[in-house]
Amino acid sequence: MQIISVVGYKKTGKTTLVERLVSALSKHGSVGTIKHMQGHSINTPDTDTWKHAKAGANVVVAVTAEELVKFSGNNNLTKAIDELANGGMDFAVVEGFKESKLPKIALGEVNAAGIIKQLDNLESADIEELVDIILRQPEYHTLDSLINKIRKSKDLGKTGAIGTFTGIVRAQNKGARTEYLEFEEYGGVAKQKMDEICANLREKEGIIDVLMHHRTGIIPAGEDIVYIVVAAGHREQLFPVLSEAIERLKLEVPIWKKEHTVEGEWWVHDKA
Repeated sequence: MQIISVVGYKKTGKTTLVERLVSALSKHGSVGTIKHMQGHSINTPDTDTWKHAKAGANVVVAVTAEELVKFSGNNNLTKAIDELANGGMDFAVVEGFKESKLPKIALGEVNAAGIIKQLDNLESADIEELVDIILRQPEYHTLDSLINKIRKSKDLGKTGAIGTFTGIVRAQNKGARTEYLEFEEYGGVAKQKMDEICANLREKEGIIDVLMHHRTGIIPAGEDIVYIVVAAGHREQLFPVLSEAIERLKLEVPIWKKEHTVEGEWWVHDKA
């Protein structure tokens, strides 16, 4: 899934631009949107869904003939993005969240990190140019989104097993407590290498598909780092390839790791 955020002050035309982007992106795949509604409550008091939540329900789902609406607490932008990725969206258009690290299209004079296109006003927006920018953004994946991608394969009928690997940030490492890891990669080289590994592993007997995704940036202890998904005709064919994929990603993919612990920080390749 590729993500773009549209930011700007009130009355600059953010929602109109989001509408135009959604319409254009829908020609390239499925589109989900996220709207920052700080200070608003959607679950109207005294409605049945509100009463369910008030009674202590952690998640409330309302279903009509044409709609499904989910209410839950303790939410943030990452959870919302994961919701779209897990739902199989190809694109996520986010309105607002100018404090986030997402790539952004800015309307007017707004200061925010990650701005990749600044527009003087709504009238200056070239939608084709903006879509082209979005199509060049890095992909965002969850484990479920990779599994869903494999399930959409035309060769799913040949699949008898799907195996997955999830690497997470270990909180305790040789007596030191890790607070977070920081991963860096250069110019898309890591993705290119992962694509090469996956293509090579797909050539093995009985293998239907292989996908992998490695997150970059700061990842706190306990959170996911890497996902690998392998689809095969039989489980006996699956497990050796899944194991090989794990080892090859670790050995061949050029991603640099910096470890941040309560005792200090260091690049892992610099520490014996």
